[in-house]
Amino acid sequence: MGRPKGGKNTSHSREEKLRLVKRNLSGETLLSLERETGIYHSQIYKWTKQYLAGGESALENKRKPGNPLVKYTRKKELTEVEQLEYKIALLERELLKKDNEIVKLKNSNARERGDAKR
Repeated sequence: MGRPKGGKNTSHSREEKLRLVKRNLSGETLLSLERETGIYHSQIYKWTKQYLAGGESALENKRKPGNPLVKYTRKKELTEVEQLEYKIALLERELLKKDNEIVKLKNSNARERGDAKR
């Protein structure tokens, strides 16, 4: 279901997750924890499963890769090599978009002919 439209993504610290998981494992219900904290019971359940499978380290927030082109924000100050790397990265991104577009068109054509995989 996800968060409501316009809601904020929030991240919780490892310590906060661990505290809630331990309270859940000691017998407090997920619904009572949800009412108290405002964190969905399904999220606390997910953290509990992660903790049981991988310990405290499983509750660490994972870093997301981010935008690989951000290091080229100052285009005027780039060396010649960096400018070429930037152009290559842009072309690779464009190529991926085109590849995805081709796959979508192939799937669309297959559906129109009626031989799409079901």
